[in-house]
Amino acid sequence: MAGKLKPLDVERENRPGKYADGDGLYLIVSGATSKNWNYRYWKHGKQRWLGLGSFKDVSLKDARLARDAARLRVKGDRTTPGVDIVQEKRAAREEAKAVEIKVTLPTFEQCAETYIREQWSTWSKKHRNQWPSSLKRYANPIIGKVTIPEIKPSHIYELLRPIWVEKRETANRVRGRIETIIAKNVDVDDTDFRNPAELTKQLREKLPKRPRRVVRHHPALPYAEAPQFMADLSAAGGVAASMLRFLIFTACRTNEVVVARWSEIDRPSSTWKIPGGRMKMRQDHVVPLPATALAILDKMRDGAQGELIFPNPEGGIFSENAMLAVLDRLGYGQVTVHGFRSTFATWAEECTDYPDGVREAALAHKYKSETTAAYQRGQKLEKRRVLMKDWAQFLEGSSVIRLGKVG
Repeated sequence: MAGKLKPLDVERENRPGKYADGDGLYLIVSGATSKNWNYRYWKHGKQRWLGLGSFKDVSLKDARLARDAARLRVKGDRTTPGVDIVQEKRAAREEAKAVEIKVTLPTFEQCAETYIREQWSTWSKKHRNQWPSSLKRYANPIIGKVTIPEIKPSHIYELLRPIWVEKRETANRVRGRIETIIAKNVDVDDTDFRNPAELTKQLREKLPKRPRRVVRHHPALPYAEAPQFMADLSAAGGVAASMLRFLIFTACRTNEVVVARWSEIDRPSSTWKIPGGRMKMRQDHVVPLPATALAILDKMRDGAQGELIFPNPEGGIFSENAMLAVLDRLGYGQVTVHGFRSTFATWAEECTDYPDGVREAALAHKYKSETTAAYQRGQKLEKRRVLMKDWAQFLEGSSVIRLGKVG
């Protein structure tokens, strides 16, 4: 068909193709029963095709009138700017879809509340405090009222940018928590889904540059000064001071000691069994207790307290800062509680001939070699019992150091 289309030609034409009527109006034939009117125009350098209806419903005359009306809207006039009709309809559909999604899908804030509620019984007190408060403060103002499908990487960038440098660890945790909640609410079979909270190279490049992290080891007290410190500590009163002495005699970690329970103590065998849930390696750890540690327990056992060995004045768990406060009060604020593990390790390495395996087992460290770990699966309890006895004697001021006694 050349030139203007005729009604009869429109009725009879069945060959697939685009047939021009002029001024952007086309009859698009896909088959004998599929013929549709379209208006082609250009806007902002892009070609658009606006559907005007099927030839069964729209006559050639009406298609031309619809084209003329569309041309006026696209072109505009002195008082009304032209519009991109196709983009306008697309935006309207997306808006309608968004409204529909909001009605049927929960918001991020609701998803977060559900996730926290499901995990609550398995979390520590620290997690129970940090998860809700961090999401409420940093995530909810930006994405709290948004549904999961609506969250974009730009949302994550917006909420992370103010804290990315100044609150490095907080930012890392918040991003990870958001990523977890989003993943929890996405169809497992949706292989095309990309988590907007994922720390992609694209997001990392947009965020402010962080200064290079300087690795700092926990400041430790030189072992030569440890006996004098223990003498000062013995003279200090209070449960926190006793707890710190017990920690040093056992070379354990802060989180293992502050929640130590009487049910974990086996007095006849002079051992303390720490559950794997509190251990860094997630395995039960049996600690041989020297006489000095047992004496601390005997002093703490007054029959009136609850299950905690070292309760705070209200009967609850001490803050991890309680022992730091003792150090500061005694004038040793330059060292940390965790640093006493380094003090013990340095003393054991430089002043004794105990094998590496015995020293590492005393600290509940993970072996670097899997083969060694399998071979050393036993906790070397009796060998460690002698090591901890020597450590206690050293801290008490004895100059006797055992060399070559334990193989």
